[in-house]
Amino acid sequence: MKWGFMTTMTQTKLNYHRGDVVLVLFPHSDLRTAKTRPTLIVQADDLDTGLHQIIVAMITSRIDRGNHPSRVTIKLSTNEGKNSGLLTDSVVLTDNLATIADFAVDRNIGNIPMDKIDEALRHSLGLSQD
Repeated sequence: MKWGFMTTMTQTKLNYHRGDVVLVLFPHSDLRTAKTRPTLIVQADDLDTGLHQIIVAMITSRIDRGNHPSRVTIKLSTNEGKNSGLLTDSVVLTDNLATIADFAVDRNIGNIPMDKIDEALRHSLGLSQD
């Protein structure tokens, strides 16, 4: 990818917010391959670093991965599930975060309330609840 292309692509301010479920090309742990998948934006809305990137948490449809304090299960039968835009019951993995270029976001598909996510993030990052 040429720098001119990246500069052109990142000049547009994207209108995404914390709690939005977005489709992105999410890197596998080997950092050599990636898969388009839903993710949750966990970065603060007012985080102005000057960098054109966002922090996201992976979302998986593998429900068996949900039994951990750093993970939040989203059931489609609930209001949060209906508003998420997800196609199946899923799990937000706050222990699997990635920083991606903001232009790598394909589109917004829904939203998830952040109260349970924040609790899971505190556990993943070892932050106390003040």
